[in-house]
Amino acid sequence: MVESFSALLILMCLLQIKHMLADYFLQTKIMLDGRDQYLHIGRFLHAGVHAAGSLIAFLLVGAAFSFILPIVLAEWVIHFHIDWWKGRLTSGQKLTPADAAYWRASGIDQALHQLTYVAMVGLWLASMPQA
Repeated sequence: MVESFSALLILMCLLQIKHMLADYFLQTKIMLDGRDQYLHIGRFLHAGVHAAGSLIAFLLVGAAFSFILPIVLAEWVIHFHIDWWKGRLTSGQKLTPADAAYWRASGIDQALHQLTYVAMVGLWLASMPQA
């Protein structure tokens, strides 16, 4: 139990660092423009950066690649759609950082991403062999 608890904390920290880097340091102009459009190359790339970072995080804690591949593909799809929802909402309502609704949308967006990580870690723990 101690080993899996330590691994859990390490994985959560890795996912948090990955999220910070992908959302705040590695976004390019193409990833930020046109966020209200569904089929947008920038969102494909941004979600891909998140999936690649999660792949690295799970590899670092020794997760099996047979587990990692479907979980990061699912994260890519979920991240893509969460960001599309936020882009559509903020663009459709012409929200800017000066609007309280913009920050509510950002908070919901970030909470949904964090809950995605909780689910991913939970699935990883459930996939571990029981001692």
